[in-house]
Amino acid sequence: MTAAQFDVTGSDMNSQTARKYESPLRQAQAEETRQRILAAVARLFETAPEEALSFDAIAEEAGVQRRTVFRHFTNKDTLLEAFWAWTNQQVALRTWPETEADLVAMPPETFAGFDRHEGLIRAALTSRSGREMRLRANPERQAAFRRSLADVTQGLDPLRAKQAVAVIQLLYSAPAWHTLKDYWNLDGQEAGEAVSWAISTLLDALRHGRSNQEDLGKQEEQT
Repeated sequence: MTAAQFDVTGSDMNSQTARKYESPLRQAQAEETRQRILAAVARLFETAPEEALSFDAIAEEAGVQRRTVFRHFTNKDTLLEAFWAWTNQQVALRTWPETEADLVAMPPETFAGFDRHEGLIRAALTSRSGREMRLRANPERQAAFRRSLADVTQGLDPLRAKQAVAVIQLLYSAPAWHTLKDYWNLDGQEAGEAVSWAISTLLDALRHGRSNQEDLGKQEEQT
């Protein structure tokens, strides 16, 4: 290998190493910019929901260049996904259930979080952009509630099981918070407690109904 070849190879290796290394400071700055962009989307949602997904409007609100927004979110789909996750994080540490216990324990905290971000949640409920965002998350939401209720709905008629999951998901939702707040003057904590009680009652009813069905089946086997 000649000296020239060695120099080129060494230069290439150094370039590769430099490209792979990412400065912690640069990563922190990139994350700060990303958070600033998402916060700008939130402000637009509250004041002008239908402009919330305009990359020009987002760039102006965030105080960055348009290409910077595209650098973090290549298209509307990636922006919607990131903003949905960001919104949930603002409301509570975790908003979707993983277990039956979560379904009873989490609504007061989640609904209180809706109160803290009332303008954003209302815009998400009433705007076209918000509806699009919520529908995109629907498969993941449904899967979370089905997993949480898998035990109590096991053995039920498929339609009845679907109805049970759907009703419990409706109770533990932003539209339920919205209704209880506007029509019954309940704050988030109070509305969440009411929802927790209703879900607990439904879970008990489902277990009781399944137990009766199992007892009936055993009686039929013995006759």
